[in-house]
Amino acid sequence: MRIVVTGGAGFIGSHITDAYIKEGHTVIVIDNLSTGKRDNLNPKARFYRCDVRNIKALDAVFRKERIDVVCHHAAQMDVRRSVADPVYDANVNIIGVINLLECMRKYKTKKIIFASSGGTFYGEVGARAPKEDAPARPDSPYGVSKCATEYYLRCYNSLYGIKYTILRYGNVYGPRQDPHGEAGVVAIFSNKLIGNETALIFGDGKQMRDYVYVGDVVNANVKALSKGDNQRINIGTGKTTSVNQLFSILARAYGSPKKPIYKPKRAGELYKSVLDISKARRVLGWSPAVSITQGLEHTLAYFINKIK
Repeated sequence: MRIVVTGGAGFIGSHITDAYIKEGHTVIVIDNLSTGKRDNLNPKARFYRCDVRNIKALDAVFRKERIDVVCHHAAQMDVRRSVADPVYDANVNIIGVINLLECMRKYKTKKIIFASSGGTFYGEVGARAPKEDAPARPDSPYGVSKCATEYYLRCYNSLYGIKYTILRYGNVYGPRQDPHGEAGVVAIFSNKLIGNETALIFGDGKQMRDYVYVGDVVNANVKALSKGDNQRINIGTGKTTSVNQLFSILARAYGSPKKPIYKPKRAGELYKSVLDISKARRVLGWSPAVSITQGLEHTLAYFINKIK
């Protein structure tokens, strides 16, 4: 296949690019390098420095490359920035998607795999992990943009037959992650421990998240090339890990006696986010293979080697 990976120089997108190339596909990376890094680019990928908001530049890529599938990971992904500047968030996360869909329609691209967000889609969860038919409860412009995109994908499928697979991620972590916002807490803690600095935890540290290793997320994107057409699918572990547990595992793996400092809770932060992944097992034949301890040890080793 000829696959476009938007955001292919970023954390998750670069790993997916590597996997698609390893599978024998031709990969075209579209990235404006605002947060992505050239060091992450696979040398076997065709690279276009291009912004998804630029419809003319996107059209030129699609016209030249004749794409079969789009794997869309380019995004404005900072929740706090989306609150501060919702217009910018919408331009990147909604207008950017519409531009891609218009190019797909024009050049008859068959399918799009979309990186959605389980945490921001469902909001605060109760005793049971939400399934894909749970109501949307976004509480930030970023979450709203993810919901809106899902509706656009369904619309373009109905109007033009463009297939989609929506993957609603838990909290993805792993090598190449930037210490950026809540999603980068593993990278932040790793860098603090390696630098012998004191880590900060906001609130009591009992906040729970569904942390899923990037390698498992990559595997879901590989399977979605041929499965999960027109489906919304949660990609997580179905298990929660608290921020305190996260820090404890990393500190133990590094052999650090340092303790974190606790700061006041951030306004609007979710207490619990976890996903029901039974549909992923059933539809994609996918399940997470890397435990939280294994994944954190792999990630810590990456940052240690990077600093060396």
